[in-house]
Amino acid sequence: MQIAARIARLRAEIERHNYAYYVLDAPVIPDAEYDKLFRELQSLETQHPELATPDSPTRRVGGKPLDGFAPVRHAVPMLSIRTETDISDTGAIAFDARVRKELGLGENDAPVEYACELKFDGLAINLRYERGVLVQAATRGDGETGEDVTQNVRTIHCVPLHLNGCAAEVLEVRGEVYMSRRDFERYNERQREQGLPTLVNPRNGAAGSIRQLDPALAARRPLSFFAYGLGEARGWASPATHSAVLGALATLGVPVSDERAVVLGAQGLVEFHQRIAAKRDQLPFDIDGVVYKVNSIALQAELGFVSREPRWAVAHKYPAEEQLTVVRDIDIQVGRTGKLTPVAKLEPVFVGGTTVSNATLHNEDETRRKDVRIGDTVIVRRAGDVIPEVVGVVMNMRPANVGEPFDLFKRLEGHCPVCGSRIVREEGEADWHCTGGLFCPAQRKRALLHFASRRALDIEGLGDKLAEQLVDGGIVNTPADIYDGRKLGLQTLAALDRMGEKSAQNLLDAIAHSKRTTLARFIYALGILNVGEATAKDLAQHFGSLDNLLAADAEGLQQVRDVGPVVAQSLVAFLAEAHNREVIAQLRGSGVHWPEHEQRRMAELPFSGKTFVLTGTLDSMTRDEAKERLEALGAKVSGSVSKKTDYVVAGAEAGSKLDKARELGVAVLDEHGLMQLLKQVK
Repeated sequence: MQIAARIARLRAEIERHNYAYYVLDAPVIPDAEYDKLFRELQSLETQHPELATPDSPTRRVGGKPLDGFAPVRHAVPMLSIRTETDISDTGAIAFDARVRKELGLGENDAPVEYACELKFDGLAINLRYERGVLVQAATRGDGETGEDVTQNVRTIHCVPLHLNGCAAEVLEVRGEVYMSRRDFERYNERQREQGLPTLVNPRNGAAGSIRQLDPALAARRPLSFFAYGLGEARGWASPATHSAVLGALATLGVPVSDERAVVLGAQGLVEFHQRIAAKRDQLPFDIDGVVYKVNSIALQAELGFVSREPRWAVAHKYPAEEQLTVVRDIDIQVGRTGKLTPVAKLEPVFVGGTTVSNATLHNEDETRRKDVRIGDTVIVRRAGDVIPEVVGVVMNMRPANVGEPFDLFKRLEGHCPVCGSRIVREEGEADWHCTGGLFCPAQRKRALLHFASRRALDIEGLGDKLAEQLVDGGIVNTPADIYDGRKLGLQTLAALDRMGEKSAQNLLDAIAHSKRTTLARFIYALGILNVGEATAKDLAQHFGSLDNLLAADAEGLQQVRDVGPVVAQSLVAFLAEAHNREVIAQLRGSGVHWPEHEQRRMAELPFSGKTFVLTGTLDSMTRDEAKERLEALGAKVSGSVSKKTDYVVAGAEAGSKLDKARELGVAVLDEHGLMQLLKQVK
């Protein structure tokens, strides 16, 4: 009896944790502790098979593979509801008008009360509970007969194997098995890491998982469930309204979506449709519409059915987010950072509320993984304002004369399609990049803004809008052009939109002032891939002059502190382009300069060779001010803590960097300690 009682306690405790984790998304114990309880229950059930029950949590791990699915005849048919084809507000208004007409209601009669809920994009399932225990799960099938998928549904952790406080002879719960967007992405990421096939979309993932003959495979798919109604019910006191039915199911421990409402009349339906449309893209799962149901069960019975569809319910859809179309070509676009992105040129298709003729393929690896080729029929997805993307290929529609597997380098013959510079891809990276950063027209705005930014040449007044006007107007093609008075004079600037003479003169003064800079700032301003502010300072300090840097090869570059093969290759590729060297020469010729050999003098400073990390809030100065003071004394200020860090300066509310420093045994200074250290080296 003690063992039986322990097994019962374990089952109850594990299911409580399952509900907290999978339904409430609020786990109360660590995974390791949960695993410990689960293993104990498994062990006890193995030792005492006579105590095994169909509602044990251990039944969720899957059973033996099946030869096929047994047919299940539904006691109450699983009928589909009518879909309102008018996706505008008129669709909701028309449904209300039909209901009122069938009920014989006039203009002066009270509005009808409706229950509104989401139309989940998954697979409809009927769960049959007897005396509160899940005994069978079946698909909709043709509405009369479905398939027995009990073993697979038991693997869904949020589906209760035992209802809380329900002793009804029979209670059938109907709802939708779905896969959340987060779980879908995580599953696909794991599959990619292992070189295994990925799922096309969450809906296919849910439907395909439930129809796996091997329940062990289904158990590995992260599925969820929401209830939306009832089938057969015997010995259960059904509430008087549909909304109350859903509330009662939630009390029994069945997952029910919180995105539901009770509204009055057509206006209430319209407002619900609009409210869900506005947040559709932020939902953690896919929907393709909403569902309206007359809330009163008595009125539902009065309205009845027509052509096996209930008169009292309707699905009001949104624009489809996925459609099929054909890839006519694959183009390659150059982004403002030089990133090369393959784009599918499509046979125009209406999807997500607009006509789409282009869809991103993200990068070469994704294009090859999905095996998208010219001539393929593909699934295109567009949700809200998200850029349309190709989700996958419909392989059984692939024509015999389909193009070759996508090869970005081969297609471009190794050169940027905009400027002709060489393209590179670092080892382990997914994206190809154009190396013509200072010259490439596609990168002009980004190059100019970066060059003028505060940590680079610090040209106050040269912001987004002005950069756009200068580039789009053909006034500035490279950063060197801003120092050319023939191209960028007072009259030219004053003629620009909203640029008065005073503002124009202030900008020219800032440009002139920016000519005197530092070698580190200049290197950073060039916008070389993988060369950030800290690396630019290391390069300046190591080489001492720009000429030395320009003459360095990959091996010499890797002698610089914290410069590895990736950064070295980025520098070599950038400097190998004649266009980039020409712009650098133009900048030097225009008067941009810095004290020669200034970085060699840095080696004589007191903190030369020392690495600091700043974390938390300082009272006497900002972190930027502290960084400038430390760097003026020769220190390197890093953003992360490692074994090479010499000091971590921890202000108020210091976080994980302080913990990391203690773990590695790195010296920690508080604000007072930092001030004392600065005084010592004055």
